[in-house]
Amino acid sequence: MNEPILHRHWLAHATPKAAPAVATSTVLILGRIWNTNGAEHSTGNAALMVVLATGAATAGAFASAGRRGDSTIAGTAFAAAGGLALAGVAGYADGLSLPLLLWALATAVAYGLAARYWRTDRRETTAYERRITERREDHAHVERVEAMRAGTQIEVSRESAAYATALAQALTQRAALPGFDPLALTRAAAIEITKEH
Repeated sequence: MNEPILHRHWLAHATPKAAPAVATSTVLILGRIWNTNGAEHSTGNAALMVVLATGAATAGAFASAGRRGDSTIAGTAFAAAGGLALAGVAGYADGLSLPLLLWALATAVAYGLAARYWRTDRRETTAYERRITERREDHAHVERVEAMRAGTQIEVSRESAAYATALAQALTQRAALPGFDPLALTRAAAIEITKEH
């Protein structure tokens, strides 16, 4: 019922927001490293990246096609195709302006797509927290009602026990009185009952 309140560190909030920029920057850096190691103006390396990017884009298209399309697999395949295309351009180009332009474009697209998922996630989290709060309120109400019912039953039991004790004491004291005959009392009660019927 009393759950601890957990506060996330600011870095835990900032890490998902930095992921698209880190991913595209990593691809750009790896492409530029590949460029310095001989991929600049290499037709074979460019053809390899074109084939890989086309294959990833085709896989994304097949994954998203039809009624049973899986958006997670399609998104991953399209992201891989974009990353491969960016790495290919960064590795093939001789200057830094075109790779930086594509990096900025890829980062903007990645943030645009991520923002959509972040909104959906935030909406689902808010709805989940709202349902949990309503459920807790319902359970708290039920707990309060049951606590009141249990308290009433305990009070009734105490009063019944006190009454039984008082009755037992009264019967004991009456039996101790001189000249008390319980059989005569029983016969008189039986006679009264038969007169009523």
